[in-house]
Amino acid sequence: MRNFRVPNELKQVIGSETSDFIIKSKRNYPRKKAFATLGLALFWNLMLSVFWFVMIGPLFKGEEVHFESNGISKTASTEDWSELIIPSLIIGLFTIVGIFIFVYGIVMLFQKGGYYAGTPSRLIKFRNGKTTITDWEQFTGNIKIDSKNNAGNLEFELRTGKTHSKKNSGDRFVPDIIHITGITNVFEIEKKCNLRIKENDPTPSNVESN
Repeated sequence: MRNFRVPNELKQVIGSETSDFIIKSKRNYPRKKAFATLGLALFWNLMLSVFWFVMIGPLFKGEEVHFESNGISKTASTEDWSELIIPSLIIGLFTIVGIFIFVYGIVMLFQKGGYYAGTPSRLIKFRNGKTTITDWEQFTGNIKIDSKNNAGNLEFELRTGKTHSKKNSGDRFVPDIIHITGITNVFEIEKKCNLRIKENDPTPSNVESN
């Protein structure tokens, strides 16, 4: 028995189709992904703070700052800090990016989840008035389960994605991922999803359980 009310908008999207399951996730992103983003932001901003300390720190002590730009030695002081304007703007831009990454990580950590419905032909996500529909044929069948007892997270790999090029290792395809995070009966939901994926595209699936 569900302990939540299914939104009318989701019911309308499901329509006359039968639903294998309708669940509500606690979070929109896995905590591991949020912590990884926050870790990146912390490292990014820590590195930038070193540049700010080296550039601006001496000025607060009344000392001069000596640096090179395009092979030309330059000096800045409290009386004439014009030479620091361009470097400060560049580092300031990177600082704004670092702050954005940090804020995004916080949002990922505390953002509430949405509703998921599985039908014979598709997976439907409904959150904050927005509906995302993914046909089961778009799933590769590779599923990861991160569980504790009967609760946990599901991670589904899709056939769509992006190709990242690297000089030494060549092109690498990174598939899109769908996360269903913070749900109960995680193994039962995985079995139902896996069944539909096989029915729509009978390719071998790999299931990893942590």
